[in-house]
Amino acid sequence: MCGIIGITSTKNVSASILNSLRKLEYRGYDSAGIATLESGIIKEVKCEGRVDALEKNLSKQKIDGNIGIGHVRWATHGVPSTINAHPHSSDKVSVVHNGIIENSTILKKLLIKKGYEFKSQTDTEVIVHLITDYLKKNNLKNSIIKMLNKVHGSFALGIIFQDQPDLIVGARRGSPLAVGYGPNENYLGSDSYALKSMTNKVTYLNDSEFCIVKKDGVEFFDEKGNKVNKKVLELSKNENQYEKGDYKHFMAKEIDEQPITIKNCVNEYINRISNSLNIYNFPWKDKDISSILLIGCGTAYHSCLMAKYWFEQMTTLDVNVDIASEFRYRKNRFKKDCLYIFVSQSGETADTYAALDLCNKNNVKTCSIVNVVESSIARDSKFVLPIHCGPEIGVASTKAFLGQMLVLYILCLKLAYARKDIDKKIFSFKVKSLLELSKNVKKTLLTEDQIQLVCKSFVDAKGSMFLGRGFSYPIALEGALKLKELAYVHAEGYPAGEMKHGPLALIEDGMPVVVLAPRDEYFKKTISNMQEVIARGAKVLLITNKNKDEVVHENIWQSIEVENINDDLLPFLITIPLQKLAYHSALNKGYDIDKPRNLAKSVTVE
Repeated sequence: MCGIIGITSTKNVSASILNSLRKLEYRGYDSAGIATLESGIIKEVKCEGRVDALEKNLSKQKIDGNIGIGHVRWATHGVPSTINAHPHSSDKVSVVHNGIIENSTILKKLLIKKGYEFKSQTDTEVIVHLITDYLKKNNLKNSIIKMLNKVHGSFALGIIFQDQPDLIVGARRGSPLAVGYGPNENYLGSDSYALKSMTNKVTYLNDSEFCIVKKDGVEFFDEKGNKVNKKVLELSKNENQYEKGDYKHFMAKEIDEQPITIKNCVNEYINRISNSLNIYNFPWKDKDISSILLIGCGTAYHSCLMAKYWFEQMTTLDVNVDIASEFRYRKNRFKKDCLYIFVSQSGETADTYAALDLCNKNNVKTCSIVNVVESSIARDSKFVLPIHCGPEIGVASTKAFLGQMLVLYILCLKLAYARKDIDKKIFSFKVKSLLELSKNVKKTLLTEDQIQLVCKSFVDAKGSMFLGRGFSYPIALEGALKLKELAYVHAEGYPAGEMKHGPLALIEDGMPVVVLAPRDEYFKKTISNMQEVIARGAKVLLITNKNKDEVVHENIWQSIEVENINDDLLPFLITIPLQKLAYHSALNKGYDIDKPRNLAKSVTVE
C-alpha cells in the first residue's frame, strides 16, 4: 500500500526523502510526491507514475528545506494523477496519508459550506482543511486531537505546518507508522524498511496514538493528548537482505533463497540433538484448546487452507479456515477454547489486523504467524511465531508462503504430539523429514529449465486451470494466484474432483492445465481426473514426484518431477515449479515482476 516518509533535520532533506521513497516502491503505488518547508513556505513536487519521474520533476523544480514529507500512493479515492498524488496542502498544512477516511464525503460537504475549495478527488484533502480550520481557534496539539476525533476510518498520517519549522506530526489508526532516531535528525515512516537506510533505532506507534517529531526529540500521545512513554527498538543491520545482488528481480532472488530460509526456520524451531520442537512459552495448556480457526488473506489464506489438512490429519482438533475480510463482518460466536491463528507476511494486513482486534476485544486465544516481528499483528497477539524468512520485497509472496506453511506445520506437530494424537515414533519421523526439507527444495529449484520451456503456452492462452486434490488443492489455488498476479493471465485453481461439476465446460482444445499429482493417497484419483481433462483437448502440465513407475498416458503435454519426501511435505516442493512458472511467464511478457499492476505488498486498507 501507500508509503510515508518524513524527516526533520539540520540539513536539506529532499534527497534523503527521495531515497527513502525508492525503498518504499516495493509496497505498490501509482504516484509520488514530496513537500518541504522552505523559508516559511510549503513547497510541493508531485507526479503520476514512478519515483524516477518524481526525481526528474525535482531536477526541474528544486525544493529545499530542513523538514519534509514524502509519499508513494496506491489509489483508493481518485484516479492516479498528479493532482491526486500526495502530499496535499493548504497554505498552512501539508499532509501525506495511508488508508481511507470513511466519512470524507460528509466532512467535505461541511468544509465546502465553510468556503474551503477542494483541488483533488481524494479523501485526504479533508484532513488538510480540517486541520487548517481547527488551527484558527486552537493550538497545534488540540487541532490534531480534534481532527482525529472527527475522522473515521483507517489511516497513518504525516503532517507538516507552515509556521512550525522543526516539527512533523505523525498519527496512526489502523495503518502502521514508525518513528526513527538519528543524530541531529529524526524520522517518520510507514515501515522500518524505509527508515533502515538512515537508522536502526525505531519506535512503533500503537493504534490511536500520535507523535510530535522534532530533530532533537520525539513526544508521543494517546488520543486524548496524554503523554505516552515508548520503547526504542533496535533493528538488524543486515542490509544485504534488502539488495537484489546479481538477480534481475527481488522475486527471483526470494524464490532461490527458499532453501536458506527454510533451513533458518527449521534451525530456529527444531532441536537437532533431542529431535524436539523449540516452541517455548506457549501460553495455553493443551486441554484448554479444542478447536482452531485459521485466518488470513490472499497467499496467507492459502497457507491456512494447507494447515487445515495437516491439523485434520494429525490431530483430533476441530479446524476451520476463514478469510479475514469476511470473518470480521459475520456474526461470530467466539469460543474460549478455540485458538485463533492469524497469518500475515507483513503483520500489517488491515483486514487480518481488524480480525485480530475483534478477537482481542472478545478476550479469546490469539496467535500470529508473521514475517515481521515488530509489526502490529505481532505486537497485539497473545503469542507470536515468526517465520524467519528475512525481508520479502517482491509483491508476489514466495519465500514467506513456504515459511508460513512451515511454521503452521511445526505448530501442528507440537500440538499433535502434546495431545498424544500422534505417538513418539511418528513424531520423530516427521521431525526428521523436516530436517531434509531444505536440501529437497534446493534440488527442486533445478526444474527451472523445464519451466521456461512451457511458460509461452500460458502466456498465449486466454485462460488456464490448476487442479489438485487433498494437500495439493491449496497449492493449486496458490499457483493460479501467482500466474494472475504476475502474468495477468486468467487462471483458476480447483479441486480436481470438481472438474466434472462445471469447470469442465471451460476446457477447450489447447488450453493449458496444470495437474498437481504427487504420489500420495490422492494420486490415482487425480490421474483419473487428469485424463478427463486430456480427453477434452487440454494441454496438461503434470507436476508429480519422482518414482520408478511412470504415469503412462501418451497425451500428457509436459511433466515435471520434484524430489521425494514425506507426503506431508510434498506441498512445499510442488509449489516451486508454480512460482517459477509465474515468474517466467511474466518475464516473457516483459512485465514489472516486483511491482505488478494494481497490487501492493502490505495491504493496509480494507
